[in-house]
Amino acid sequence: MPSNNVWKVPIDRLPVDSHSANYIRSIGADKGMHLDFGSGTYDGSSIGIPITVLDGRSTVKLVQPQFDYADESDKGPYPIPANLKIEGGSDRHVIVLDPAKKMLYEMFDVRPTGKTFEAGSGAIFDLTKNDTRPVGWTSADAAGLPIAPGLVQYDELMDAVKTSGDLGHAVRFTVQNTRNIYVWPATHAASDKTSSDLPPMGQRFRLRKDYSTENCSPEIGVILRTLKKYGMILADNGSNWFLSGTPDERWNNDMLNEFKSVRGAAFEAVDTKGIESPNSYSARRF
Repeated sequence: MPSNNVWKVPIDRLPVDSHSANYIRSIGADKGMHLDFGSGTYDGSSIGIPITVLDGRSTVKLVQPQFDYADESDKGPYPIPANLKIEGGSDRHVIVLDPAKKMLYEMFDVRPTGKTFEAGSGAIFDLTKNDTRPVGWTSADAAGLPIAPGLVQYDELMDAVKTSGDLGHAVRFTVQNTRNIYVWPATHAASDKTSSDLPPMGQRFRLRKDYSTENCSPEIGVILRTLKKYGMILADNGSNWFLSGTPDERWNNDMLNEFKSVRGAAFEAVDTKGIESPNSYSARRF
């Protein structure tokens, strides 16, 4: 993605949103955070949202999916390799990355049915550009955002451990109840709730500056530093304070569970008006 993409721009110096305390309270100030990825399986499926990378060796079919929300989906075609990975659980996300063409293909609720390929919705992103979805459109995520840029991946985290650095991008996360509006960079809402105490889709949060990152594993330290500098973006309805990543057999689940000691009260909502660019994922550096 471009260096000024909203996922990659620091927000540690932006002001606190005036509704921050209410948002934190509605999600759960005393509730522990959860890294929703790991090794092994849960209910028979790998833990996390997988990314299928096209490498030029796999057989790829170009598919024109039948979408439930066709009026808000990119028609395609979508490249479907023989080694396609589908997320387990009810969301059944599919993410296909084509590094050669710098294209990202994402779908929600994918249901291969033999001759046809059905899905809830789909979105295609040109990673050389900062074009958002059309206003009011969903993507493979309720907020209308790309999923892949906000996932925690094993290799990038381990690289950051070596340098005592951070991931270099914000993290995708979910909450159970959202308001029926969206804020930049989101383009879509998915709620009928109107309370101003509930966060809108696209709301950005960050770990408070005074939160101690001592006495934790190096891996968790990377995530905490990332959440202080880049924060996390509310992208979908789901379990409260669940942060997203990719499944990988190299994850140490016991280490990842350390993150549960971090409570919602350690976060604050961020006012991003100072970096917003209408109809673009471009973010002005603060």
